[in-house]
Amino acid sequence: MLQGKKILVGITGGIAAYKIPFLIRLLIKEGASVKVVMTAEACNFVTPLTLSALSQNPVAIEPFSPADGTWHSHIELGSWADAFVIAPLTANTMAKMANGITDCLLLATYLAARCPVFYAPSMDVDMYHHHTTQQNIETLKAHGNILIAPQAGELASGLTGMGRLEEPQKIVEILASFFTKQLSLAGKNVLISSGPTVEPIDPVRYISNHSSGQMGNALALEAASRGAKVILVSGPVSEYPQHPSVQVVRVTTAAEMYTACTEYFASAHIAIMAAAVADYTPEQPEKEKIKKTGDGFRISLVKTLDILAELGKRKTKGQFLVGFALETNNEVEHATQKLHTKNLDFIVLNSLKDAGSGFGVATNKISIIDKDQSITEFNLKSKPEVAADILDAVQNRLV
Repeated sequence: MLQGKKILVGITGGIAAYKIPFLIRLLIKEGASVKVVMTAEACNFVTPLTLSALSQNPVAIEPFSPADGTWHSHIELGSWADAFVIAPLTANTMAKMANGITDCLLLATYLAARCPVFYAPSMDVDMYHHHTTQQNIETLKAHGNILIAPQAGELASGLTGMGRLEEPQKIVEILASFFTKQLSLAGKNVLISSGPTVEPIDPVRYISNHSSGQMGNALALEAASRGAKVILVSGPVSEYPQHPSVQVVRVTTAAEMYTACTEYFASAHIAIMAAAVADYTPEQPEKEKIKKTGDGFRISLVKTLDILAELGKRKTKGQFLVGFALETNNEVEHATQKLHTKNLDFIVLNSLKDAGSGFGVATNKISIIDKDQSITEFNLKSKPEVAADILDAVQNRLV
């Protein structure tokens, strides 16, 4: 599975670094070429000599070695690798990665890497669950990196809980699985809509919704990881994905999203409309702030253009169109009606009644309804996992 792949292993200063020699041996056994970059602190847990002997390559620690004049270029390391695996990743180094700090060769290499980056946090249970650590994990995800989640178990501190580095064999399996599906969408153009739209009432007020764009971002990153060229048309959100194969088109209103989606749809092989688009917009937004007068005031609303219906009309042979339905009652009935009236290939249903599903949360629980009204239900999962399920469903139906 990893035959001929070039794997760069990054090691930071945590006790779980003792597992990395086993990881390197397994990678080489699978046919990979391995190079190692490590922090100075990591040398306290595993020696560069051991890592060099196992990887059959010099170990990079500092950019320049005064002893022999050796120069280790972070650009060359980042360009060489097919994948960069940072394991174990301490809370300290993860915080620096999330904030773009480059005070060592490993961190500079991370910013220079052109390949997929896998990060495997390892730390004590309370450090792992701290809100700052969780925020940094999500930030790295949003930047297009791939999390190798820690496991629960006995920790070096003697405590039991989440924070154990994933086992080397499992890390190898994750890498092998990634490369197996990496090019499954190569040559495909994927159009994704995401986030909310914002409909102005006046220069101060507007009509919108609670969409965070997390689901759309996850779909964009998953499609890009499979080799697709992605156009992400996104309403205003706090974070946008960063990936060389994802082009973000920022819009604000439903009208702007309609224009962008209809423009890019013609060249799309797959379109997944995950945005929460306003159904109505103020008929005549005021140019000046509306002043408070009387007991109340009325806003005249008009329907927005239906993006999904328009794409369904324009769909040609060979294009695959997916819609989303967030419902609060009669969920299957309403989603199925939308599926047929808008000429979709399948629709993704989620319900606000399901705990952990919907807007502003990191998880989602979906059902996929096909044209023949068959329903595939999924358990509550993280949104990146849901994105993988949706794209698996698309690809299975394209075969």
